[in-house]
Amino acid sequence: MRPGPDSAFVAHVLDVVDAIPPGRVMTYGDVAAALGSRAARAVGQVMSNYGSDVPWWRVIRAGGHPPTEHEDRALPFYLAEGTPLVGSGGAAYRIDYAAARWSPE
Repeated sequence: MRPGPDSAFVAHVLDVVDAIPPGRVMTYGDVAAALGSRAARAVGQVMSNYGSDVPWWRVIRAGGHPPTEHEDRALPFYLAEGTPLVGSGGAAYRIDYAAARWSPE
């Protein structure tokens, strides 16, 4: 069952993502953990369905890779925000998760 756009979970996920500062990132699992949940896949579903109005590129996969199938769209955001990257910035880049990780207080 997919959460609806008016669900509290959707609103909380989008609030957490909207709070991530420029140049910093969280994984899907980090966002879930910030909500007291282990539902990383549900966070991914929320981002896929409702995340276009928040800084979606700041939520990355666990290995430091940008959102699947959005690597090319995300790269200009990372470069503009000064997000630490590993690799050439081409097809093989990933985010330096240790340097860019953010956690809400």
